Amino acid sequence: MAKYRKKPVVIEAIQWDGTNYQEVCDFVRERLVFEYTSSPPSERVLVIETLEGTMRAQAGDFIIRGVNGEYYPCKPDIFEKTYEPVE
Repeated sequence: MAKYRKKPVVIEAIQWDGTNYQEVCDFVRERLVFEYTSSPPSERVLVIETLEGTMRAQAGDFIIRGVNGEYYPCKPDIFEKTYEPVE
């Protein structure tokens, strides 16, 4: 069996904190379906259209724009293991 390493790519991402709705809307544009407007902000959920179908982003999740312009949510622990800031 062969082993492979993930190619280094630079992505854009924003972290949904439950309160930065307009900033996330500007980033995701037409892919954002709607926001569940429950309180408190830590329980708010965004619904996003992805290549794999409709996905939910909970407060704390990162929303990533991939190399082909696709969007998808990513849990913070996976994001931290996979990505690092670019200077």
